[in-house]
Amino acid sequence: MIDYIIVGSGLAGIAFAETLSQHNKSFVVFENKSQSSSSIAGGLYNPVILKRFSQVWNANAQLELANEFYAQLEKKLAVQFDFKIPIYRKFFSVEEQNNWFAASDKPNLAPFLSTTIVHKKYNGIEAPFGYGEVLQTGYVDTISLLTHYHDYLKSLDLFVSKTFDYTTVQLFDDHIEYQNIKARHIVFAEGFGMHSNPFFNYLPLDGTKGELFIIKADLDLDVIINTSVFILPLGDKLYKVGATYNWEDKTNTPTDKGKQELIDRITEILNCDFEIVEHFAGVRPTVKDRKPLLGTHPKHANLHILNGLGTRGVMLAPTLAKDLFDLIENKIPLDKTIDIKRYAIS
Repeated sequence: MIDYIIVGSGLAGIAFAETLSQHNKSFVVFENKSQSSSSIAGGLYNPVILKRFSQVWNANAQLELANEFYAQLEKKLAVQFDFKIPIYRKFFSVEEQNNWFAASDKPNLAPFLSTTIVHKKYNGIEAPFGYGEVLQTGYVDTISLLTHYHDYLKSLDLFVSKTFDYTTVQLFDDHIEYQNIKARHIVFAEGFGMHSNPFFNYLPLDGTKGELFIIKADLDLDVIINTSVFILPLGDKLYKVGATYNWEDKTNTPTDKGKQELIDRITEILNCDFEIVEHFAGVRPTVKDRKPLLGTHPKHANLHILNGLGTRGVMLAPTLAKDLFDLIENKIPLDKTIDIKRYAIS
């Protein structure tokens, strides 16, 4: 008997698998690549919600753990995928500058917002009111992380590329059986794929489609620019740009509407030509109350969920994996705002 089956190997599944590995627990991961939100994610981590100038929930603790988690994982996999890079918020008016300074005076935001307006000039971007610099930011190359971690799991024969068949799960008091595997617990980390899960599809996972570009442009950015979209430098004049938000379409297919929306936003920011190299899309696992979905099934003590990471999966995943592990193994209760107990089963 092994300790865990993990279903899903995006950011959530990887974070939980690595947490198990750190605690010497045995596991196997199932992945059928039905969901792409982790692989197409912008990968940014940013402790400030710049639209409202408010701090991300539990940002300090999340950042501290995420920095440690990804540093250890980079060392383990012998590859760099965590890039520390500032985020510059472009100002469009004196009023926006004043709002920035007001926010930087708040004790919870002061560590993350520089009080010096940046007036650096970049090719293709006019910014007469300058930029505000967000501190302790960066991005994770999610494709590199997923690819290398999946290869690592495959090398240990811990990765199964097969659709998970929920109908063959057998539930017992102290374990579960799935086909020829016995495990103490099973953790579902399927992202938007949760809607196909008969054990947890009662939960209100909404799903928000995002579309992104890779563009080629003659820019000289060494920071991430944040306005109505983010512009993230990838090297060789390539930039990741995104993202749109669509609450109706639940497919992973890029659309003409999303394409035009991104083009319109880019042309508001750039005064130079750009080429669309790639256009891709995915559905983020978002929840209406903007909090993750963590916990144990109300009727089956060996079934657990790690989902609803939304747009901040890079920052959230290590903390939530630790929280779920502590719940299962150490009986440490979850924060009520993220526990699925807040939703009664119908």
